[in-house]
Amino acid sequence: MKFAETPLKGAYTVEIEPIADERGFFARTWCEREFSDQGLNPLLKQASVSFNHKKGTLRGMHYQTDGHQECKLIRCSAGAVFDVIIDLRKDSPTFMKHFAVVLSSEDHRMLYVPEGFAHGFQTLTDGTELFYQISEFYSPKHAAGVRWNDPAFAIKWPEPPRVISARDQAFPDFSPERNRQ
Repeated sequence: MKFAETPLKGAYTVEIEPIADERGFFARTWCEREFSDQGLNPLLKQASVSFNHKKGTLRGMHYQTDGHQECKLIRCSAGAVFDVIIDLRKDSPTFMKHFAVVLSSEDHRMLYVPEGFAHGFQTLTDGTELFYQISEFYSPKHAAGVRWNDPAFAIKWPEPPRVISARDQAFPDFSPERNRQ
């Protein structure tokens, strides 16, 4: 795998290294040793899938708090997404900055999201699916978020959302005191 650090310290794009022949290709998408060698959290406690029917669906910006922070490795297994992360670590030089990348089933690129980041995405095609590997168990009590269109982050989404949950629309404006990491 090839690891490329994003402008946000600790967040990486990860590219597979396919071994191809007439059948197609084979590639490793996870290796505890390679992630450890990069200084990344190699702990995996659960894996999840997010399937989205419609282009323009927006999910996010989500994270977990109070000792339940999670890192994620995200891969688009069908379709394409505009994937966004926000650094919410108060002591980070990139605090409140965001990074966006297109992930697609065609390019096989992944995004490593460290603890202390919010994550969300907008689908660019119908029938989009994301596969998540996650370092912490989901805890509804510690689930939190910031609003997808909060002016504090000025994220430029590809288009206005066509489908978005009431919960994602209702997150209050960002506050460093309330949204602590």
